[in-house]
Amino acid sequence: MLRKLPKEDMGSSNLGWLESRFHFSFAEYHNWHNMNFGVLRVLNDDIVKPKSGFDTHPHRDMEIISYVVEGESHIKIH
Repeated sequence: MLRKLPKEDMGSSNLGWLESRFHFSFAEYHNWHNMNFGVLRVLNDDIVKPKSGFDTHPHRDMEIISYVVEGESHIKIH
């Protein structure tokens, strides 16, 4: 079943260098109507400020997919 979730109803975060919208419960955002999507853990829309980004951190047993809507990415994979 598909259900439209307006961005106003999504969780959000703004760390200055990173703005995020959470499609379902993640981090500090908990919405009991948007939980339990099987093995899918995170689906976020992230806007990363230029010349910034995530510090190196581990993701065990996860596959991460990123796509660029505008600009370019310089992701280093270790």
